[in-house]
Amino acid sequence: MKNISFRNDVLPMKNELFRLALRITRNAQEAEDVVQETLIKVWDRRDSWHLIDNIEAFCMTTCRNMSIDRCRKLDNSHLSLGQEIVQIPSGGNNPLEHTAVSDKVEQVRLLIASLPEKQRTCLHLRDFEGKSYREISQIMSITEEQVKVSIFRARQTIKQKFQKIDEYGL
Repeated sequence: MKNISFRNDVLPMKNELFRLALRITRNAQEAEDVVQETLIKVWDRRDSWHLIDNIEAFCMTTCRNMSIDRCRKLDNSHLSLGQEIVQIPSGGNNPLEHTAVSDKVEQVRLLIASLPEKQRTCLHLRDFEGKSYREISQIMSITEEQVKVSIFRARQTIKQKFQKIDEYGL
């Protein structure tokens, strides 16, 4: 096992932890609290760091679990990805095109928010955070196959629902 430094290995992850907590809690203040509690919890376990294979996976898992616990405690049933993730491509200066693209992005955001928690988290970690299947499996304590299946099902669900909305309209 490698020698883990809180300053060099854990603190640089605070922005990633914040983004993960924000996606789950949908509240910046709650996300900040979750990150702070996560860092405190990791610091308190400093005596057993030598037993941890991947400190990043440990931190992300701790943050994820604390975020979910916080949401359950607050009875927050509408978890979603934040709007700041999606950059709307500029298709020129046509306001009609810009509005149409904005509406489609919002529809996809709502579809992602309606996914089950496991699928939503896997999709977020893969597509928005750029994590590998192995990292996601470590973070979520599931197998790589389960990660792949969850991401596939999430994408299929979003695709099918989006096509249905696009064909039928609002």
